[in-house]
Amino acid sequence: MSMKSSTATTNAASSSRIAGGVAAALLGVFLLFGVGLANADALHNAAHDTRHAFTFPCH
Repeated sequence: MSMKSSTATTNAASSSRIAGGVAAALLGVFLLFGVGLANADALHNAAHDTRHAFTFPCH
């Protein structure tokens, strides 16, 4: 395997890892604020006890 090919493989793996991390972070932010600050009664009631267990304010 040549040095050029090895570097390209390493860069592709790094890019893939970064993209996965960004996707996970965006999903986490959406779940935290999308559900945590939702005004819908069904969402609020479904997550109510869990929010209080993690000290996330909902009132």
